[in-house]
Amino acid sequence: MKMETTVCGIHSFPLFSHFNSSISLSDPKLNIKYPLSTYRLSSSAVISYAHKQKSPPPAKPKTEENNRRRHRTGLLEPREKTQKLKLDVSPHRAVATVRLMRIDLGGAFADLLNEKGKGSGENEMAYVERTLGFHTKDLDERDLRLVTEIVGGTIRWRKYLDYVLLSLCHDESTFRNIEPLLLQILRVGCYEILKLEMPPYAVVDENVNLAKYALRPGAGNMVNGILRKLVSLKDNNSLPSPKLDGDDRMRARALATIYSHPVWMVRRW
Repeated sequence: MKMETTVCGIHSFPLFSHFNSSISLSDPKLNIKYPLSTYRLSSSAVISYAHKQKSPPPAKPKTEENNRRRHRTGLLEPREKTQKLKLDVSPHRAVATVRLMRIDLGGAFADLLNEKGKGSGENEMAYVERTLGFHTKDLDERDLRLVTEIVGGTIRWRKYLDYVLLSLCHDESTFRNIEPLLLQILRVGCYEILKLEMPPYAVVDENVNLAKYALRPGAGNMVNGILRKLVSLKDNNSLPSPKLDGDDRMRARALATIYSHPVWMVRRW
């Protein structure tokens, strides 16, 4: 029902009555009850009032926010704490992976780990808990030495390790899109198999567990497939290697990849 009012001889805008509107005093679609003051408002004013009174959407759980943040950077913010203990993840691999992540992000150095001080095992385990969402058993002296060896060796051979991992992926885009934390896990596993010559079954199994618990089961499957393929190629003496063909510049690039050195340094030789 529309009505018009006359004020000083001038017709005003049509008024709105809730009796002939699809929006009633208690609208089930919007779940809003209108006060008596809205009886004689225009339809557009009532709709505007309804939208203002709608409750805001519920806040998303922090776990979803943390998962998105971990996917982007591979790190969780320090405020997130957890008491989950994973005994089937070796502590030296977890600490080495997180240390490599922090080095890439500029928050750490490839220095020695010790029993006390800033580079202590206890301090590094705190970073593991904040980054991976769980913690492992404490580091012993052997684990401290292994962390130092793995971190330093992975950085030293990074260029060659990335070349091998790129060869094991289906295409270059697959390798480029690997998230940072997963890439560090693959580098550690590749270094342990190729340079430290650790037992392949232990390297594959424990790095799969690390990827599965720190990220998701699919990440563990990817680590399992790539590292098993690497073990098979090593056993058959068919590891990927750049060809030493072409001019001096191409040979220098190939040697720089094989020995993981800068190209300019190889060319000076």
